[in-house]
Amino acid sequence: METMVRSKPQARHTKTWREKLRPEMKPKLVTPSLKWQQKFGHGKMLIATPLLVDRLIREIPKGNVTTINAIRKKLADDFGADYTCPITTGIFTWIVAHAAEEDKINYASRSPYWRVVKENGGLNPRYPGGEKHHAQLLKAEGHTIAKTKNGRHHYLADLNDSMILFD
Repeated sequence: METMVRSKPQARHTKTWREKLRPEMKPKLVTPSLKWQQKFGHGKMLIATPLLVDRLIREIPKGNVTTINAIRKKLADDFGADYTCPITTGIFTWIVAHAAEEDKINYASRSPYWRVVKENGGLNPRYPGGEKHHAQLLKAEGHTIAKTKNGRHHYLADLNDSMILFD
């Protein structure tokens, strides 16, 4: 009986965050399932791309912030959609944040992802470095950061003064 020799698996190439921005990806207009429409809204939904989200984040001026929902609304308006997918937009913002930190290491121009906060001004614990790093970056631009009553989370205290909506 012959002994079977297994070859070692090939090492997989781990994509960089920059590669995950996927320049080949194109935006899509879709009609979601009825279940999805009941949860998120009726009509045409835009599935954006990481680079579209990156482009909008780069437009946010220093000293200002915006929210994921403002980004979603702008993208939907630009593409004639009724709304933009909230899940993929959140994922793409997360990819942009990590790509920006990767760009910082490579001394490249980076997206100011820290200027995107949650709807209530909450800081994003999923950004690189968590809420504390998010707070440091916003403080460096002159923003006021506060803690929630239970002290577990940070939020932007001056959200109303620094919030921008896209034209």
